[in-house]
Amino acid sequence: MKKLRVLIIAEAANPDLTSVALIGYSLSQALASRCDMHLVTESRNAESILAAGVSAEHFTAIDNPAQRIAFRMAKFLRGGNSLGWTIHSAFTTLAYPIFERKTWRRFAERLKNGEFDLVHRITPLSPTTPSFLADKLAKIQVPLILGPLNGGVPWPAGFDQVRRAEREWLGYCRDLYRLLPGVKTTRHNAAALILASRHTYQEVTNGHPDLETKAIWLPENAIDPERFPEISIDPPPPPDDRPLHVAFVGRLVPYKGADMLLEAAAPLIRNRQITLEIIGDGPQMNELQQIVDREKLADGVQLPGWVAHEEVRRHLTHAQIFAFPSVREFGGGVVLEAMAMGLTPVVLDYGGPAELIPDGCGIVIPIGDREAIINRFREALENLIGDPKAVHQMGLQAQRYVRNHFTWKAKARQIETIYYWVIADSPDPKPNLMLSPANETSEDGSISFQS
Repeated sequence: MKKLRVLIIAEAANPDLTSVALIGYSLSQALASRCDMHLVTESRNAESILAAGVSAEHFTAIDNPAQRIAFRMAKFLRGGNSLGWTIHSAFTTLAYPIFERKTWRRFAERLKNGEFDLVHRITPLSPTTPSFLADKLAKIQVPLILGPLNGGVPWPAGFDQVRRAEREWLGYCRDLYRLLPGVKTTRHNAAALILASRHTYQEVTNGHPDLETKAIWLPENAIDPERFPEISIDPPPPPDDRPLHVAFVGRLVPYKGADMLLEAAAPLIRNRQITLEIIGDGPQMNELQQIVDREKLADGVQLPGWVAHEEVRRHLTHAQIFAFPSVREFGGGVVLEAMAMGLTPVVLDYGGPAELIPDGCGIVIPIGDREAIINRFREALENLIGDPKAVHQMGLQAQRYVRNHFTWKAKARQIETIYYWVIADSPDPKPNLMLSPANETSEDGSISFQS
């Protein structure tokens, strides 16, 4: 097949950052190895992209002062960068159309002249952000692919107090995004919608059969084997002479649940059955330290604070279990990173993380109220303590699953099949992209489907 010419739009794309910006950069560069790609991103990312070795001829940086103003206003209303994520998302969504308008002015003639086979907008990830380009591209018959899109997972029942602590008051008004100009036409004009969670899939396609035909479920996160070389090395069995080591990684904010994990693990730590390392920083750090002091857990708990992303794997090499009781997680990239290291994940059956863990690759715990979550995590840890061979086996299976399905190389190959489906009317790729243990992906990222 010919090498496709793709204009990739990723307003957030930065190798030095995490979360959305790292997804935008990593996926765009992985796709560059499979197609003739040109990246359009925001000017704030240019220095980091150049430093990473990307040639200036392969990307265009567009300045959007409105986005910088939106960042500052959102930060002021949030009281910093840790809480009130919906506020940040709302302000950046309002500022984003200026970026696409500038992109259109820069690339309109080239698009009209057929220099690109299709346009793929990777970021923003939010399904609430309309595209100014959707209508323009439809008129000149250039296919637009949107996604991965993810977000808007509802708050679970019984966590209103946590929601208020997170300053997520704007979330009560989230459905108003449907009234934004262009939301409906964006989805209907898109040639394909890559939807990264089951919730987003249902939200976008519900009641719209025409959208169902173009919607594909594919989680947004993946692993760079160069950042996580341990992915190719089978994890060692748990040591016989030491307690199992449990790790948590994340911002120390209420919905991540580090306090629930600490309370669940407390008796096991006191009995020297496990040790616990909570990696991260945020508003809850003082509260966690108080729990450690009150419960006399200092000998078995580490609170190293903020750790640079490239240093996280060094901490995880000492752990066998990754416990993550977040009650409202969209993607769960940190869970994939732990699985790549050969850790057994223990997560709640709510939001993105549970969708990343097939049978035999970890423990998925039913959600409940706070007390139920604490008790269920404690029970899960007790069961794992009693069966270290199962810990090792699940960690091994988790690592192999990520190795096969969730490297950026594999994801680029998966998305390339969507490209060809859109422009060449090739077979529907959806059966092969609905990842499960029955689907195996080779090291080069190609997919074979076992019926």
